[in-house]
Amino acid sequence: MCTALTYLSGDFYFGRSLDNDCSYGEQVAVVPRHFPFAFRHMPAMTSHYAMIGTATVIDNYPLFYDAVNEKGLGIAGLNFVGNAIYHPLAEGKDNVAQFELIPYLLGTCASVKEVREKLANLNLWNASFAPDLPVAQLHWLMADKTDCITVESVADGLFVYDNPVGVLTNNPPFPLQMFALNNYMALSPKPPVNHFDKNLPLVHYSRGMGALGLPGDLSSQSRFVRVAFTRLHASGCEGETQRVCQFFHILGSVFQTRGLCEMENGNLEMTMYMSCANADHGIYYYASYDNPAITAVDMYAENLDGDQMALYPHETHGKFVWQNGLGGKAH
Repeated sequence: MCTALTYLSGDFYFGRSLDNDCSYGEQVAVVPRHFPFAFRHMPAMTSHYAMIGTATVIDNYPLFYDAVNEKGLGIAGLNFVGNAIYHPLAEGKDNVAQFELIPYLLGTCASVKEVREKLANLNLWNASFAPDLPVAQLHWLMADKTDCITVESVADGLFVYDNPVGVLTNNPPFPLQMFALNNYMALSPKPPVNHFDKNLPLVHYSRGMGALGLPGDLSSQSRFVRVAFTRLHASGCEGETQRVCQFFHILGSVFQTRGLCEMENGNLEMTMYMSCANADHGIYYYASYDNPAITAVDMYAENLDGDQMALYPHETHGKFVWQNGLGGKAH
């Protein structure tokens, strides 16, 4: 499963974790302004905003998981299995397939305000990228520096929700994720106060008792609560390194360790990668399960006026920094 969030500390940061049981060849894709995007039922885009993010690239087409554009708009698609419903082609609507949504919006919109305007006439239609690829059931977190929304296509249509916590996980639908926060309104980063019974001698028996009662399992609802609380209380930082590290620490609060989540087919789900994009400066940071060191790709180091993607496969092999010895094999 997945978790996405926004973080504003000096600059605007946008990213996500991807939890899965296997890799699909994820790459960081830098898409310049004149890369040609062909759409099934919309005019082709040959001139658009540049963007950077993680994608599986098939037939020179980036199937984005998450990305930001040069204007500071970010979008991430997360599993929404059992609830996501896409619809047949609709006359008079802008018919966009699920896999086209991220490039379509990032290519044409500079802000969430412009996204809202596009979505007002948009129909997410039920087409797959290829016959052997099932249509991914997703919903989306979309944000810029001042606004954040969740977008869900369900049986009753396309819904756009204000997202005041800047976080999205998977199921249930977003209004129910938000409603569940009512169960945790007593959470506090401060040590707990004895409301159980004033006559009982209940005491703080250790340090680190802030946030007592915060859910710790890997379910999407618990992850939503945990990251929302962590994000809202995480302190701001000075400097790019500290801010990016803080973002990864927030995401790390829902990191899935291999072996803790067994799927029905017996495979083990784990956090394949975590990303953090500095949307103000077009820098995409990521870390993978076996390579937790943060790797960065700078969109502006590429020719953004070109028409060819620049692709960087995820670094998935761990590297150690040795402070002594020759860095040989473990004894």
